[in-house]
Amino acid sequence: MARYALIWAAVFGFTISAVSGIFLIPFLKRLHFGQTIKEIGPTWHSKKQGTPTMGGLCFILGTTIAVGIAYTILLASGPEYTTGPDSRAVFIAMFSAFGFGAIGFVDDFIKVVCKRNLGLRAWQKIVGQLLVTTILLVSLYLNGTLTTYVTLPFVGFVDLGIFFYPLSYILIIGIVNAVNLTDGIDGLCSCITFISMLGFLILTSLMGQFNLSLLASALAGAVAGFLVWNFYPAKVFMGDTGSMFLGGAVAGLAYAMGRPEMIFFLGAVYIWEAATVVIQVTYFKITHGKRLFKMTPIHHAFEMRGWSEVKIDGGFSLIELAAVLLGLLFSFLYY
Repeated sequence: MARYALIWAAVFGFTISAVSGIFLIPFLKRLHFGQTIKEIGPTWHSKKQGTPTMGGLCFILGTTIAVGIAYTILLASGPEYTTGPDSRAVFIAMFSAFGFGAIGFVDDFIKVVCKRNLGLRAWQKIVGQLLVTTILLVSLYLNGTLTTYVTLPFVGFVDLGIFFYPLSYILIIGIVNAVNLTDGIDGLCSCITFISMLGFLILTSLMGQFNLSLLASALAGAVAGFLVWNFYPAKVFMGDTGSMFLGGAVAGLAYAMGRPEMIFFLGAVYIWEAATVVIQVTYFKITHGKRLFKMTPIHHAFEMRGWSEVKIDGGFSLIELAAVLLGLLFSFLYY
């Protein structure tokens, strides 16, 4: 029965996420929790003004319940899977998702309830993200599953020593905010995360980390269920609540499995999106006002070239799929 836990995690994740939208979306509309486009999005997205946000609660609920059900199945049929460091690691990864998601929730709440379009101030976000990152790393260290070793192409295992920690802060906070930047058009972040979670599911399964596979499976299913409502034309947005939860999950899974370098493969599109913003801002300052890209994050530049949101979703998903396959090959060669 234990071997079916992965399937049940995906099935319940999808079902609960999709069904919850039936109730959550009208509820968000009644509360007037609508997205404001004018100051934070391209002008051609103005027709999306008022679309409910904070819809990420759908897949957060779906993931949580699905993991709980899967663990109940394990307790009944394979209790050996529910003890030890690997079992604790999945809850540490979930803390990462919930911790960053909580910051996103506060940010959304300020935007839609307090009517302050930019949400939390930058320093407030950074303080919160530093705190969650610290707890994540300390928890993994106390669990005995954190090492300073990483695997590099053409080099193999490398001990980064003390440099591992500052680099980890940069990588974890960077990927969380990169996922947030990717959530700019209907369905894009959901599609990319679905493929990323499939990569985590395969990789953790091959590494024998069954508990983490449950989380990846539940997340993949839950995000797919959310796409029922979030794919173009979106009836609800995930908001910072959802995107930062997903960013925390990506970071938490990579670190909990002891392979933080896999973020560069399984989170390739997120990093690409964020990199274009950094390059654009840097180039703008150096050239005193010139732009390298039409608009960033880069998915908006493709919109300006006439690509539909569906086409961008498909094209970026293929890039993410190629990166995931490359990551699996890399893991096979260096594991």
